[in-house]
Amino acid sequence: MSLTHDDVHRIARLARLELDEQEAAASQEKLNGIFGLIERMQAVDTTGVEPLYHPQAVAQRLREDRVSETDRRDAYQAVAPQAEEGLYLVPKVIE
Repeated sequence: MSLTHDDVHRIARLARLELDEQEAAASQEKLNGIFGLIERMQAVDTTGVEPLYHPQAVAQRLREDRVSETDRRDAYQAVAPQAEEGLYLVPKVIE
C-alpha cells in the first residue's frame, strides 16, 4: 500500500493538521516507509509459530499474601470532615 500526496493531505485535514508541501512530502515518505515495513512483516510465514506472551522466559516472583500493617481506618477517618460506616462522605455535586 502506498499513500498519494492527496491521501496525506486528506489525513492531515481529518487530524486537523496544517501541513505545507514540504511537511506533506516528508510525512508521505515516512508513512509509506511504515506501510512498507508492515507489508514485509505480513509476508513472513508464521505457520506453526506459537504466540509469545512475553519476549523473555521470565517468572514473576510473588510475595506471600499476608497482612503486614495494622488497620488504621478509624485514625485516618478521624480527621475527615464527614465519615460514616467506614466511608468518606462528600457533598453531592451532580443532581
